[in-house]
Amino acid sequence: MSFEQILFYLFSGVLVLSAGAVITVRNPVHAAMFLVLCFVTTSALWLLLEAEFLAITLVLVYVGAVMVLFLFVVMMLDINLARMREGFARYLPIGGIVAATAVGIMGLAVGRINFGLDVWPAPPARAADYSNTRELGEQLYTTYVYPFEIASVVLLVAIVAAIALTLRTRPGTRYQKIEEQVVVKKSDRLRVVQLESEGRK
Repeated sequence: MSFEQILFYLFSGVLVLSAGAVITVRNPVHAAMFLVLCFVTTSALWLLLEAEFLAITLVLVYVGAVMVLFLFVVMMLDINLARMREGFARYLPIGGIVAATAVGIMGLAVGRINFGLDVWPAPPARAADYSNTRELGEQLYTTYVYPFEIASVVLLVAIVAAIALTLRTRPGTRYQKIEEQVVVKKSDRLRVVQLESEGRK
């Protein structure tokens, strides 16, 4: 067994254990920290696959920005831990069945028949000046341009739907109406009042 394989199994084991801890620990802050460990070990696996750009993007975007936001939200919310524990025990059998089904489907899809070394041989070693960022861009905007555009449209629809679902109109709230302010006239807003001057006593 080579050194790369040892690192792969090491990081994969830590990733599986930390992913299991995300859904089993009772403290939500600890769950978020285990999710950070999942992201770090995933980026290490991408480094082994010579995908340095994806690895550093995962660390900077998810660990550096998204997880910090998650931690702020989790720590600011008043979460009832006792109620969360009751729900975990109640839905544990259903979650086990779903997890077993997902593992079975992944075993059928990502198996030796489709992804073995006899089907897809190991890629050749790259040169020192190889840029995986350029290779990723060329693949996204040439070979996979239509799936990439479809995925962007789906994400845009999801963003618009999330905004539409969370938008609430409150009665009695006064809003600024730009179209009425543009067509307003001076006589509509200004009234000159003549006041008689009072003489001195």
